[in-house]
Amino acid sequence: MMETINILYIGRHLEILATVVRLINANDNWNGVGVMNDEEAKEIFLRKDFSLVLLGSGIQEESETNLCAFFNNQNPNIIIVQHYGGGSGLLKSEILDALENNKN
Repeated sequence: MMETINILYIGRHLEILATVVRLINANDNWNGVGVMNDEEAKEIFLRKDFSLVLLGSGIQEESETNLCAFFNNQNPNIIIVQHYGGGSGLLKSEILDALENNKN
C-alpha cells in the first residue's frame, strides 16, 4: 500500500481552488486540502502532516515570502511549488516532479 501524500493548496480564487483540489484528489494516494487565506493555511499546516505545499496564482509576494518562511520553519523538508495553472496534466507533472526531485 502506498503512503498517502498530503498536499496543501493555497489559492485566492474559489473556483480555481475547488478545481485544483479535485484534480489532486483524483489521484489515489494524494490527499488535497485547499485554503484561501494565510492564517487558515498556517493553522491547517500545524495540524496535518503535509508533504507538499502548492502556491496558487494571486498570492502577493509579501504573503508568499511569509508563508514560505513559516512552512520551512515548521518543516525544513517541506516541498513548496508555485502553481499558476495550465491544466490537469501540468499540475500532476509539477507535483510528481517536485516529489521525485526531493526524495532523500
